[in-house]
Amino acid sequence: MALTEEDIRKRAYILWEKAGQPAGQMDTFWYEAEKELIAERKLQGEMSPHLPDLAAN
Repeated sequence: MALTEEDIRKRAYILWEKAGQPAGQMDTFWYEAEKELIAERKLQGEMSPHLPDLAAN
C-alpha cells in the first residue's frame, strides 16, 4: 500500500493535536508523521526495507 499525502496529513494532524496545537510547527509534525508511517509500513512488509531511513537525517 502506497504512502499518500492524505495518510501523512492525518498523522501529522494527530501529532499536532497531541502536542497542544503549537503554532508555526506544521513542518515538524509533517516530517515526524512521514517518518513514523514509513517505519510502520516497513515493519508490516508494505514498503521495501531498503528505503532510506529518514530517522538518520
